[in-house]
Amino acid sequence: MWDSRVRAGYAPELHQSSSAYWATELPQLKPNMLLPRVRPKTATFPFDAPQVQYVHFARNAIFFLAQQMGLAGQEMLMPAYFHGVELEALLAAGVKPRFFAVRTGMQVDPNEIEAAITPATRAIYLIHYAGMPGPAAAVRELCRTRGLLFIEDCALALLSKAGEQPLGSFGDAAVFCLYKTLPTPDGGAVVMKEGRLSIPGQRPPFITSARQTAAAVLTHFERHASAPVQRLVRGLKAVGKAATRRAAGQWVEVGTQDFDVRDVNVLMSHVSHRIVAAQDFSSIVTARRRNFLQLNDHLGDLSASVFPSLPDGMCPLFYPLATPHKIELWRRLRSRGVQAVLFWLGGSSGPRPGEFPEVDALRRTVLELPCHQDMTPEHVERLAHVVRACMRGLDGTLP
Repeated sequence: MWDSRVRAGYAPELHQSSSAYWATELPQLKPNMLLPRVRPKTATFPFDAPQVQYVHFARNAIFFLAQQMGLAGQEMLMPAYFHGVELEALLAAGVKPRFFAVRTGMQVDPNEIEAAITPATRAIYLIHYAGMPGPAAAVRELCRTRGLLFIEDCALALLSKAGEQPLGSFGDAAVFCLYKTLPTPDGGAVVMKEGRLSIPGQRPPFITSARQTAAAVLTHFERHASAPVQRLVRGLKAVGKAATRRAAGQWVEVGTQDFDVRDVNVLMSHVSHRIVAAQDFSSIVTARRRNFLQLNDHLGDLSASVFPSLPDGMCPLFYPLATPHKIELWRRLRSRGVQAVLFWLGGSSGPRPGEFPEVDALRRTVLELPCHQDMTPEHVERLAHVVRACMRGLDGTLP
């Protein structure tokens, strides 16, 4: 069984500092994003929702939502294709999950959801995969007619829309992960259609969030500086780490793979609020769509496309490459400076292998390639070239 670091896309034998990757999994923090601003850039959903609240992790909001919506001891339908940490949060809140199918292409059929409803069902939980809109309008109507609660998981779909309507605005509640799309050191958001979520939380100590932010800024300089400056930056990072070691335990690291109820009261840091206010959301969506389409042009012949198209309004979190050589290709790419991710290999919780064969196939084959806003067309061109080079010898169709 792969340990949690490998399931997340990290393995001890291939460990590198973030500066070693020229194609990083996530966008990087730039120093100018920390400057005070008289007026934030134009807001968009969920940031402009009057009832939006912010937490350290989206999983914290999932836990409190389930409790406040009275779902402890109640049956909830959720997709069989999931990360695992959201299921852990629901179980910790006392929810009784049952699963519905997710088909090839990460597609969900509302009719199959309806067929899975029992007299005990109280809520439906829908995940929007990698920014691709799920059937939110159909599920909303289904929940309305059947008297069910509807929760949207937009952890992978910040800034995405279904047509003109933002994902997360269809359900009774929605949760978002910010640091998957934006260069924040932490952050999740939750929006309820009626009322506000009660979160008895507190922000992380200043010293711990300052340490994370300083490390991110130094990494930016490390990636874009000359060799002497890179050595200086590495020394500064080592000194800073040693100086703040005693406070490090008060910061709950992002990117972890498990839900810990002891950390559920941690809210989003002040610095992440400042970084969010510095973002140009329209440009982020435009860049991600451009990069996704460019990768598809260069790599579409290597495998069948996971998504049939790039719908209007979709903000892709990453480019999903389907390959039967997922783990070996991941190893090769990371050794070439591409921070690819083993997307959702799965763990010990949830449906048994074989219960949902198409979900099993997705877990075996989908490799996450970066297409975020820091990637220029030149980066994307180079990434496509490296992917093709790394696939030689893995796929008989490549010489």
